[in-house]
Amino acid sequence: MQVNITGHHVELTDALRDYVNEKLARVERHYDNITTVQVTLSVEKERQLAACTMHVAGAELHAEATHTDMYAAIDALADKLDRQLVKHKEKAQARAQGAGVR
Repeated sequence: MQVNITGHHVELTDALRDYVNEKLARVERHYDNITTVQVTLSVEKERQLAACTMHVAGAELHAEATHTDMYAAIDALADKLDRQLVKHKEKAQARAQGAGVR
């Protein structure tokens, strides 16, 4: 999994990079076919924004989270990506098994 982390109006410290990589490693354990991940961290006035685009086999997942604390925004982002990835994986498995409406 290739991870690209960029900052917009925020300095990317090693602690922030490590925290993002740690959270993405948790997401990666659900699904192996993640090719690239683009994470953008930005600050606008009092609002901390974390956005992510994840390219997986058969789909492109996108999530955003805002909070007053950057670490809390990254936590919320990881939770959203986790739910989307599990849903995508379940859909892919259902298609592979041929489950359909009768």
